[in-house]
Amino acid sequence: MTRRTLDRMIYIDDSGHPQSGLIVYGWIEFHPDHWHEVLRSWLTHRKSLWAHYGIPVTEELHMTHYALGRGRISQRPPHRFIHGSQTYWKDLGREVAQKSLETMTSTEGLRVGAVYRQGAQEDYAAHRAETYAKLIACFEAEMDGSTSLAMLFMDGDGSDPTYRTAHRQLRLRDRRIIEDPVYTDPKSSQLMQMADHVAWCANASIARVSQHRFAHEWYSRYLAPRDPRCSPSRV
Repeated sequence: MTRRTLDRMIYIDDSGHPQSGLIVYGWIEFHPDHWHEVLRSWLTHRKSLWAHYGIPVTEELHMTHYALGRGRISQRPPHRFIHGSQTYWKDLGREVAQKSLETMTSTEGLRVGAVYRQGAQEDYAAHRAETYAKLIACFEAEMDGSTSLAMLFMDGDGSDPTYRTAHRQLRLRDRRIIEDPVYTDPKSSQLMQMADHVAWCANASIARVSQHRFAHEWYSRYLAPRDPRCSPSRV
């Protein structure tokens, strides 16, 4: 019997635009042997953010909050972002976001990807479940005929049964994805925060809403070099 090897660790986050029915999943992945290098690269970046932007390493980098200037992520914003008594949080957030994406571009051993589906707004939950099922079917197809096994980590607390159900519908004898998804709190997971960057940028590149105009090309500029498909895939 051929021995299989766990060689894919995949961290997945979701995004989308419920008003239009758009569902997006983005992820980072790496071989377990590269776990140290990937995490070290990101933590080095986080230390740099503390030194240059006053952003604590423990502060969650959640793109929806900080890239749009909603989150007050810095304890001591650089003077160039302060005008009179006002801090330009949007400018700070977008500069930090691009620094973060540059780090991901240059991280050896890291791969990223994203899938999406355009569904009806009124059936958003069902389309979301179908899109995730399609995603893990894609992973299974990629590993078919190989000795690969994968473990998936998801943003969340496990209260949503959508992901668990999709995993348990795989045929146990044939499946390459181990177990149910491992739910991970992004507030304490640097790797899940990286996945959030992928999902958010994929959403911005597909939805093309005017509010995110500044980021429409971020996926192609920063993440495509780490994406074997070079762009989000429709499923």
